[in-house]
Amino acid sequence: MSDFIPTGGGGHTGWRASLQKLGGNLAGMVIPNIGAFIAWGLLTALFIPTGWLPNESFSSMVGPMIINLLPILIGYTGGRIVHGQRGAVIGAIATVGVIVGSDIPMFLGAMLIGPLLAWILKYIDKVLDPITPPGFEMLIGNFSLGIAGMLGAMLGYIAIGPIVTSISNVLGAGVQAITDAGLLPVASVLVEPAKILFMNNAINHGVLGPLGVAQAEEAGKSVLFMLETNPGPGLGILVAFWLAGPKLLRGSAPGAIIIHFLGGIHEIYFPYVLMKPQVVLAAILGGATGVATFVATGVGLVATPSPGSIFAYMAVTPPGNHFGVLLGILLSAAVSFVVAWFLLRIAKSDDSEGDLAAAQAKSKAMKG
Repeated sequence: MSDFIPTGGGGHTGWRASLQKLGGNLAGMVIPNIGAFIAWGLLTALFIPTGWLPNESFSSMVGPMIINLLPILIGYTGGRIVHGQRGAVIGAIATVGVIVGSDIPMFLGAMLIGPLLAWILKYIDKVLDPITPPGFEMLIGNFSLGIAGMLGAMLGYIAIGPIVTSISNVLGAGVQAITDAGLLPVASVLVEPAKILFMNNAINHGVLGPLGVAQAEEAGKSVLFMLETNPGPGLGILVAFWLAGPKLLRGSAPGAIIIHFLGGIHEIYFPYVLMKPQVVLAAILGGATGVATFVATGVGLVATPSPGSIFAYMAVTPPGNHFGVLLGILLSAAVSFVVAWFLLRIAKSDDSEGDLAAAQAKSKAMKG
């Protein structure tokens, strides 16, 4: 699907190659739009009521950006990858249906419906182009796109939006069940992969936030505010990509570290994991380590850190809890770094072996 996202060396086969390709394709829809994510993140960090420079007028742009602009950009980009400008247009149209059909940010829905509708339009064009009379190309082309786009938006509204919402609700219910059972570190098995699929806001604000508020009213603090917002796992992963990741990504990792850890925009590291899906294991283990540390030291926050930066964390940490909070962030970052570094080194070794095998086969063929 993607022409500009590397998906690994020639040695990968089977499910690993499929997973790598899927992750690369998903990342390919997000990476070109990172600038828009940064713009939204800066608005969030600066102007929301808990931001650095609270401003009601400027903060009014935060919601429309995450609900409308960012998913439409993702759907547009996914469609463009599959079928050029016409695919981009129909991808954006269909994404609107997904957005209206749900009440949570539809990043995953946009990733699904944008390429899907572009692929359908691509085959419609293959059928219509050879039989289109000369002079009617623009008329038939525009109407075929418009009709397919309308039907795609209806599909998004009726099916894709509710399906993704249901997935988010199931994950949220799973997190709540684990929380109620007192197995908080295990919640990272659901929370971290859900974050990578851009369900972080739904999990945090739809499930963990309300539960944390109720707990904080009774105890004055809650560990639930830290299950999804901990910046440690993302920090460790980004440092690992900086030191051991693909050369294509190393140059961007330091800037992503600043945006993630200091700015609190966790979405900045999701594309990195999508490109190397096995690294989600690092996020899970790092997240579980952080939660276990928070529970062991008995710490919590008084409110959801918004955004999830280290500065916001310190601002909502009650007196006497700073050591445990910082320790949990540090240990989660360390664990995620070690695991991600190890996985990236293995992937690099596999790629090298694949390249070597391909070179040897080519050499043998040339000799023959």
